[in-house]
Amino acid sequence: MSDLLERLRGRGWRMTSQRRVVAEVLDGDHVHLTADELHARAVERLPEIARATVYNTLGELVALGEVVEVSVNGRAKRFDPNAHHPHQHLVCSGCGIIRDVHVTGTPAVLSPEESFGFTVSEVEITYRGLCPSCACDARQG
Repeated sequence: MSDLLERLRGRGWRMTSQRRVVAEVLDGDHVHLTADELHARAVERLPEIARATVYNTLGELVALGEVVEVSVNGRAKRFDPNAHHPHQHLVCSGCGIIRDVHVTGTPAVLSPEESFGFTVSEVEITYRGLCPSCACDARQG
């Protein structure tokens, strides 16, 4: 479960009603919304919230390191509030839904020859497959 609201309060982030709604919509388990999906949900809570406000707030949250942009296969960017909880992603190749997964063990370490002199600072692992709904559709089609 994301603790985004708690983290933002702890940082003393100015919590206007618009910012609060964006953070509330983002806060949760397995939340990987696009900016447009987030705006649609925010409007349900605060009808006057502007799309530009959502985009600006997302930009701030990413710049603060409180939300991570997730880009998968050229689809629209999604925003992950679990920025401080190490995890990988499981992505449906059909519909694009993303789930957080927590894999135990350490990722493979590159040999000196394979690192090409890079100092590796992070490793991203993405698992791909079909979600139950898309797999069912594939079997029926």
